[in-house]
Amino acid sequence: MITMNINGSETGTVRLFHLDLPPEAIERFTAMAGTGEWPLKYGLGATRLRTAFVDVVDIRDLGDMPLSRYLSEAHSTSGADFTAAKPQIDALRGHVVVLPSQAFDNTSQTLTVAAPLRWIGTFSEEPGKGRGPKLRSNAANGILSSADPNDPPGSQRTLKLILAAVAVILVLVLAVALL
Repeated sequence: MITMNINGSETGTVRLFHLDLPPEAIERFTAMAGTGEWPLKYGLGATRLRTAFVDVVDIRDLGDMPLSRYLSEAHSTSGADFTAAKPQIDALRGHVVVLPSQAFDNTSQTLTVAAPLRWIGTFSEEPGKGRGPKLRSNAANGILSSADPNDPPGSQRTLKLILAAVAVILVLVLAVALL
């Protein structure tokens, strides 16, 4: 039995477990029953586990794709530990359970991993990258310009016109109300 601590504020981590069960028992172990019973959660010794982030992979379904490539592409795993573990990861057969940090629902907990689960490794996720070039406008940098750079904020010509229009409307409404 392996014990590992999960920090509730953890992000960017992926844990890989091998599942040593016959194929016909996998779904029963990994799916939450209608009664709330969930053998996977019990096998991990987890107090909180989010079903939406539990990835159960039948390695045969990957075809010619090695499991390490799947982890790299689907979960953005990277780092020296991951690179060193690739031969061991690619030698796995059967089913694996992949648990990113989100699977633990931001809850600090201690896992007590027991059979039929076997911990393979904990790997880093590559941080996301921006999708475009850095914004270069003054507004993106928090600088709002006025018509005249010497005018203090709030004394712009447009603001004065809006205030004048509101004053005219108020005078008209009052005049109609008094008649």
